Amino acid sequence: MHAAAPATSVGAKARPTLRDVALLAGVSPKTVSRVVNGEAGVSAPKTAAVQRAIAQLDYRPNFTASSLRRASGRSAAIAAVLEDLANPFSAALHRALEDAARDRGVLIFAGSVDENPERERDLIHAFTMRQADALVVVPASDDQSYLAGEVNAGTPVVFVDRPPVGLPVDAVLADNHDGAASAVHHLVAQGHRNIAYLGDLQTIPTARQRFQGFREALADHGIRPSAATAVHDLHTEQESEEAVRRLLSAESPPTALFTSQNLVTIGAIRALQQLGRQHEVALVGFDDFPLADLLQPAVTVVAQDPSEMGRLAASLIFRRLDGEQWRPRTHLVATRLIPRGSGEIRGPHRG
Repeated sequence: MHAAAPATSVGAKARPTLRDVALLAGVSPKTVSRVVNGEAGVSAPKTAAVQRAIAQLDYRPNFTASSLRRASGRSAAIAAVLEDLANPFSAALHRALEDAARDRGVLIFAGSVDENPERERDLIHAFTMRQADALVVVPASDDQSYLAGEVNAGTPVVFVDRPPVGLPVDAVLADNHDGAASAVHHLVAQGHRNIAYLGDLQTIPTARQRFQGFREALADHGIRPSAATAVHDLHTEQESEEAVRRLLSAESPPTALFTSQNLVTIGAIRALQQLGRQHEVALVGFDDFPLADLLQPAVTVVAQDPSEMGRLAASLIFRRLDGEQWRPRTHLVATRLIPRGSGEIRGPHRG
């Protein structure tokens, strides 16, 4: 009488291992590891046998296992430390990085810093401890020299949206100065001279660059900006909404608004609509956002190209990983003014 076979769950199937692939292909586990990790030194017939076995077994490598580390020590993962993954700009940037990485069989791990320098450091520490191959960083801190050890060890690092401080690495930035200036030139052409500025946190380099472009463009037209109509340190929709209400209740309210960040723009729109002034006060916002073209009036924006910024950052990362070397520099991505209606509301000085 035969003993009963051990009970197994219906449909249960053990995950195939590297050793299973080696047995089926008739090669050593080390040979399988070399093929999986794209290393040289394996003959074409053995490579083909391993690939057939992988397909037949539906084998999925575990890239976190030390036995499958590539000869270069890479983990097939890039860390993206972004401002806020819920923000449309960060989401588009993340997607572009992800698309580029997928073509190379690489994963993207991402986290949000929320303008918190301590969180920036904690995220980067966590990702580097997990041996990320490279870092893409949108920084919140005012000094990134703490990353010098990673850079010196050969980890490619690219900063996006904001320049690095105390660290010689590549940066991919929007042309914030010229983008803000184009908004002012556009509003002046519509007959506006009393233009309010609503800006993000002054600790953010991009906010400072946009305000500088705003002021210099006004000066080009002989307009001296009023301190009363320049509001800084707005980082939420509610803060922007309240600022717009205060501006429009002043004795000499602005006839146009330049909002320097998409959440600030949304708050301003909400205030204009609640006051019934959306067809009277012109508005140009920096950063596009979903459904901006469906509002009434549709929102004129200075659009960044976060997708292009992400693609360029990924290209720089993979070129570094492939062994290319060059002196780090800043790579500017142009902005584009998109007229849709809100920025074309006529001002009192239009001829």
